[in-house]
Amino acid sequence: MYDYIKGILTNKSNSSKGIFLTVETGGIGYLLETTSRDYNNAPEGEIKIYTVLLHREDKMSLCGFLQKESRDIFNILTSVSGVGSKMALTLLDEFETSELIGFVIEGKFKELTRAKGVGPKLAQKIILELKDKLMNYQTKEPIKITTVSKVDDSAVNDAQTVLISLGYERKEIQDAISKALSSINSTTSAEEILKEALKILSI
Repeated sequence: MYDYIKGILTNKSNSSKGIFLTVETGGIGYLLETTSRDYNNAPEGEIKIYTVLLHREDKMSLCGFLQKESRDIFNILTSVSGVGSKMALTLLDEFETSELIGFVIEGKFKELTRAKGVGPKLAQKIILELKDKLMNYQTKEPIKITTVSKVDDSAVNDAQTVLISLGYERKEIQDAISKALSSINSTTSAEEILKEALKILSI
């Protein structure tokens, strides 16, 4: 329903009930639950925040994120059975988006247990379901990206597939990965390519 809200940050609240930002636009103040990471990084004054509308039986609420990819990963995380909005926010608080995606791609479920409330069984479930959701996006035609020999093509393909799953356009992906590849080394993984590409896409 809402893609993003652009307005003035009027209040920040951090309590046992959650972490919230209030953004006013058009005379309406929107209360958005967020991560402590975005809470701390939220700029004063004008702000653009990507949103998710949560509709439960007893209430409706909004979650907000400074980066589009964080919002999109949040949506994918909450589609995993057993992962609610609080757990998804906890995971996004504990890990950088590219780091979280990297753990999923590489199957490092033990790393996910660093997040509060995530045990081994849930971590393995998240890895299994999230990897399936991230890695099964297909395009009619492959995106042509010129790679250098020192970079593993499979890492580039994995990074490309994840960016497709996050909703980026073909041209955006091509440009971002090409720029990211210009500053990498021979040990580059899909996680590292994603981290650089997401930095470029967030500009």
